[in-house]
Amino acid sequence: MRFLIDANLSPQVAQALRVAGHEAQHVSQLDMLTASDETILKWAAEHDSTLITADSDFGALLSIRRANSPSVVHLRGVADQPSDVHTALLIENLPAIEEALVKGSIVSLSPTRIRIRDLPIT
Repeated sequence: MRFLIDANLSPQVAQALRVAGHEAQHVSQLDMLTASDETILKWAAEHDSTLITADSDFGALLSIRRANSPSVVHLRGVADQPSDVHTALLIENLPAIEEALVKGSIVSLSPTRIRIRDLPIT
């Protein structure tokens, strides 16, 4: 899978996903560290990448647009934790959410819960 890691998460998350065999880039690698949410969403959709973020705004934008891509993984309840916690949460749960991400979904992922909403949200 391809992933785009948002600015509110460490570039180390992208590195760990690459080590795990995925294509992953952090927005800083693309000179988009200060880019708008709209720009980041557009890039992810155009490059068939799932956006990984700790920001709930992306789900709202997709809902308003009734868009069917890109998929988004929203990490919840761990924003103040170190990047290795983010990475472990993602890698541990990717097998359970991969199919939904390929189809087009917003996945809310926390240490205690996974919630999947198919795109587009109606």
